[in-house]
Amino acid sequence: MQRIVGSVLALLGAFLITVGVLAQFYAEPRLEKTPLDVDSTTLLSGTVQLSDGSGGLEESPVKAFSVTKADSERSDDGVVVFANSSCLVKDEGDIDTCVSADDPQDRLVSASTDNFATDRVTAMAVNDPQYLPPSAEEKTGLVNKWPFGAEKKTYPYWDGLAGEALDAVYDRSESIDGLEVYVYRVEQSGTPIELSAGVPGTLDAEKELFIEPTTGSIIDQVDSQQRMDADGNPAIVLDLAFTDEQVAANVEDSKSNAASLDLLTGTVPIIGYAAGIPALIIGLVLLVLSFRRRSNSPA
Repeated sequence: MQRIVGSVLALLGAFLITVGVLAQFYAEPRLEKTPLDVDSTTLLSGTVQLSDGSGGLEESPVKAFSVTKADSERSDDGVVVFANSSCLVKDEGDIDTCVSADDPQDRLVSASTDNFATDRVTAMAVNDPQYLPPSAEEKTGLVNKWPFGAEKKTYPYWDGLAGEALDAVYDRSESIDGLEVYVYRVEQSGTPIELSAGVPGTLDAEKELFIEPTTGSIIDQVDSQQRMDADGNPAIVLDLAFTDEQVAANVEDSKSNAASLDLLTGTVPIIGYAAGIPALIIGLVLLVLSFRRRSNSPA
């Protein structure tokens, strides 16, 4: 009986240790990668003030829609390729999607499309032509998420208006519906931009990004911009943030993803080692004692 119990404990212990090793050293680096099936729509709301043509500004409520899809055919094990389309529209007529440039109510403020690629582990921009069309804008820094295991430090974050990566400085930690997030601030003043094609201007802006650190997901974003013309007059004043519904959905998804990741990369290895090592040792001791007793017994 002692030999049977020892064999069972030794095999169970070896199995649990193997599971722990696989979870820690095999599963973790494969799970901590941006997935290749991203297909997300992000909704923001706020206000915009636009020139009324007589030196003043006219304010309107607005919505912003951003659709980001991963191109699995162009992506590979190390790099994920994205296509993004976004628009800013006046919030009139119960609008729930982008409108065309010839919208009869003239609700379209701006629209754009973009192609970019990022490293699936670091989330940093990749500018290799094997992934992107020749027309794609070269980018640097983080583009649409933070890396897994985000830290309380400064990261380079791509800003499309500035056309360069800016410092996203860790500012504080907060809790959103029970989810811990790191808040990073991006600030700029007097940044040269184009108000429209060939029309120069400058930008003053403040942005806060609320990041779930385990997965690097953006949970919320608050953006305040003042775009001035060459004479320093406000041309566009924009205040945007994720809608409450968008934040709630992001929190729910992030809690689920972070819990699954923590289970496989944290809890499973701990249980595997904590239970497996003692079981293996006890099993081996019982087997040794069993063999000694057997060898010392009279023939």
